[in-house]
Amino acid sequence: MTPRVPDSSSATIPAHANSLVPPGSDLDGHTIDELSDYLDSGRQPRVAAIENSPDCQLALAGLARLHRLTLEQVEADVEREPAPTDSWVQSIMNRIALEANAGRDIPISYSDPQAVLSLSEGAVRGIIRGAGDHVQGVIVGRCRLDGDVTLLGEPITIRVEMSVAWGENIPAAASQLRQTIADELHKHTEITIQAIDITVNDVRVAPRAAVSTIEA
Repeated sequence: MTPRVPDSSSATIPAHANSLVPPGSDLDGHTIDELSDYLDSGRQPRVAAIENSPDCQLALAGLARLHRLTLEQVEADVEREPAPTDSWVQSIMNRIALEANAGRDIPISYSDPQAVLSLSEGAVRGIIRGAGDHVQGVIVGRCRLDGDVTLLGEPITIRVEMSVAWGENIPAAASQLRQTIADELHKHTEITIQAIDITVNDVRVAPRAAVSTIEA
């Protein structure tokens, strides 16, 4: 059974979370606090400077996932289950702010030798994070590209941290995430993947509908 995914506009990151984000987490003139408020407002009224900023769009996508996860924790049908801790919220918020920035340029080959095409490292991290949306019970945390991504054909190791819902088969979820990341990167980039290393650093409570039996 596929669990209902709450609308991200109805979920709210705890107010104290904004104070946990370090100063200087600036995204094209906007802070992660402002982007969180903008998302809470349903992105209305529309702010062109935010909507036209790739960095802001990456951060908004990450914040939307955090909103869904926060609401998932609140709605978990487990008696007296504690809300996410300050440190948990802080780590996710900080990671979104840091990884949404453009980073290195990753080249894309093109038939016209005069043309120079590239993807930003932030955009590629967004692709990796988005892959987690296709795997039930998985949320992608920190992701890192090890190697010189500015050189076409250079072997790159993708390192990803993930959290998984309680009751999911962890090895199966990690394997599915690894394959989904590989498929998405092959579809949208020309990165030469040497390895995809996945670390499970959190198991969280999920709504009953999302819980499956752990296989032996």
